[in-house]
Amino acid sequence: QVQLVESGGGLVQPGGSLRLSCAASGFTFSRYAMRWYRQAPGKERELVATITATGDSTNYADAMKGRFTISRDNAKNTLYLQMNSLKPEDTAVYYCNVDNPFGEAYWGRGTQVTVSS
Repeated sequence: QVQLVESGGGLVQPGGSLRLSCAASGFTFSRYAMRWYRQAPGKERELVATITATGDSTNYADAMKGRFTISRDNAKNTLYLQMNSLKPEDTAVYYCNVDNPFGEAYWGRGTQVTVSS
């Protein structure tokens, strides 16, 4: 079955950096676009970034452009999110996501990112 396991979250000061990872299994990772989402307390889950199956194209939400970088290593079945210049408003639980060809969405349990001094 599909499994997505996020890691790399933690507490970081404003202006700091974190690198999130998402280990994928149970499907052919290299054939699917992948996404990072986040959900802050009291807010709806929002799309952070998307990467194509081959990694040759990426898209970002406006608030993350220039600060976040999504990437993937298809040999390791792993998705990454490099987050720089972090702000308190980036505090959220970050999730990786894949949709199967039938439109069913799979999610990991998430990793908490807290940006605070």
